[in-house]
Amino acid sequence: MRSVYLDHMSATATDQKVVEEMLPFFSENFGSPSSHLHGYGLKAKKAVDESRSKIADLIQAKSDEIIFTSTGSEANNLALRGIAHANKAKGKHIVISEIEHFSVLYTARELEKEGFRVTYLKVDKEGVVNPDDVAQAITDDTILVSIMHANNEIGVIQPIEEIGRITKNREVIFHSDAVATAGIIPVNVSQFGVDALSLASQPFYGPKGIAALYLREDIDIVPIMSGGAQEGGRRPGTDNVPGIVGMGKAAEIAKSEMDSRINHLIPLRDRIIEELPKRVKYLHFTGHLTNRLPGHVSFWISFAEGETLVLLLNYNGISTASGSACSSPDLQASHVLTAIGVPPDVCHGSITVSLGKDNNEEDVDYFLETLPKVVDRCWQMSPLYEDELKREQQT
Repeated sequence: MRSVYLDHMSATATDQKVVEEMLPFFSENFGSPSSHLHGYGLKAKKAVDESRSKIADLIQAKSDEIIFTSTGSEANNLALRGIAHANKAKGKHIVISEIEHFSVLYTARELEKEGFRVTYLKVDKEGVVNPDDVAQAITDDTILVSIMHANNEIGVIQPIEEIGRITKNREVIFHSDAVATAGIIPVNVSQFGVDALSLASQPFYGPKGIAALYLREDIDIVPIMSGGAQEGGRRPGTDNVPGIVGMGKAAEIAKSEMDSRINHLIPLRDRIIEELPKRVKYLHFTGHLTNRLPGHVSFWISFAEGETLVLLLNYNGISTASGSACSSPDLQASHVLTAIGVPPDVCHGSITVSLGKDNNEEDVDYFLETLPKVVDRCWQMSPLYEDELKREQQT
């Protein structure tokens, strides 16, 4: 059976060049950067410093503006909570969108319990935040705006530059969750006008468990953990040197290969978008069809439940993701899909296809051939589909 991996938004294979770069720091150069008074520590510190520079170069930042974290979720937590508490004497109002990652949404809700006020901005039917809504939401009490660069579920890229100009003019700190974009499409923190930006290693073929927060050098932040003086005292804990080295190498490769990767992925993405409606009835795309990540396609199918589709595709060797929160016990519809107007009672058919640099035309062909068969099988098990057929016959 053919094996086709189309879930790169969830995980990527670590590039072999990245693995080779990391290996010596597990057993040979195993020192801690904090122990820089001996050779082992100095080697580790040099490696961390070099990786910090490579990651900064990826997003056009300064190396001392990069704070290493374990995950993108931690980076988001540090940005929201750390910036909010560092600036609470100036105000207690925060602005985010309704489609942010849970690490932003849940942190915002916790901050509300601590006395902060949060405005949740709506998005349009294509999943885009209106910059005018950001401007209208900002008050004299606003200290932080956090809008993601792109949503990993529907793939839509937000107008970050326009929002950045607004926050700069209003002298409000601007954070963006760029975990879904950094290393995949160009990210320039100066051009965007962001003061803080989260990114993670694994979306661009680096190791899991290592990420970073860009923090502009003049922005104050309060650590969310207590401990040592690592990362300038802003994020304590022993450095994950192999992970940091891997992230640095992956960032270096991503920058050099970004254009070729984008040019490879867009035609594959667009072919899926063009062909799917011809092959599957009752199919509805989610998010803007062109203003989206280069390898991303998302859609829902009436009368077909997303988790079932994913399982049947997997049975046929195709790995995808369901856009609905089917991993939750109550199988509630995704907050992202409901935010863009997908009816909660039908949006469980949502599927996210995320292509990677190693996918090819044959992979796309196999997916396009297999999905209609899988959907038909789902419909055969659906009483709602039977009702729809009867309704159509009567009309």
